[in-house]
Amino acid sequence: MNNENGQSDRATEATRSHKGTEARRIALVTGAGSGIGRAAAQRLLRDGFTVVVAGRRAEPLDDFVTEAHASGGEALAVTADVRDEASVDALFATIEETYGRLDVVFNNAGINAPAVPMDELSVEKWRDVIDTNLTGVFLCARAAFRLMRRQSPQGGRIINNGSISAHAPRPFSSPYTASKHAVLGLTKSIALDGRAFNIVASQIDIGNALTELSARMQKGVLQANGTTATEPMCDVADIAGAVSYVANLPLSTNVLNMTVMASNMPFVGRG
Repeated sequence: MNNENGQSDRATEATRSHKGTEARRIALVTGAGSGIGRAAAQRLLRDGFTVVVAGRRAEPLDDFVTEAHASGGEALAVTADVRDEASVDALFATIEETYGRLDVVFNNAGINAPAVPMDELSVEKWRDVIDTNLTGVFLCARAAFRLMRRQSPQGGRIINNGSISAHAPRPFSSPYTASKHAVLGLTKSIALDGRAFNIVASQIDIGNALTELSARMQKGVLQANGTTATEPMCDVADIAGAVSYVANLPLSTNVLNMTVMASNMPFVGRG
């Protein structure tokens, strides 16, 4: 159950007892209800982070908090829509009020559009993808930047979930590919603008991680030559490990861009 601010009631009581205690590392994961987001949140929890999980569905977030507390970890669930400025601002206000700072954000929330020729794609579907994958990353990165800039000690790490689509498209993927190309430029801009404030930015480009949503790819994926073929998949735990590696680096060191993918998927080479 969540209160009117989107914060889990169980998590509210748990986190109150931690105010005023010794410094701890706080991480936020968006789109944390399932898939890559949930796996990354679980890994950061094991790394010793206090993890704020955000998403549009309250139930899986609350389940994560329950599991975290059962294992001795600390977590906070906040329902939020990354496409909505007010919702994002409320999310970060809750983080600041509860913990006073934020050390890492993994901007993971994202969606795709139907794989159809461009002339069959509605503007509504285009906007849904751009609003979530690009504007959502911007809104969360902007709010994180604002908090990291003024907190003491100053600084923090912003990690964006990119895609190999930030470098090469699949057939009929114009909104998704455009959004991920744009996130790559945004990541570089954040990394540059953050230098004066000890804020670093990274992008992890992910290819064929096996989740509930991507399992369909095992039945066949449209290729550049017009055929349909099955593709190798990689374990989502390995993606979480990559997020963990970047998140745990000192702020004096950064991985600006990392590609983690199934080794034999059709990305390198001619398709």
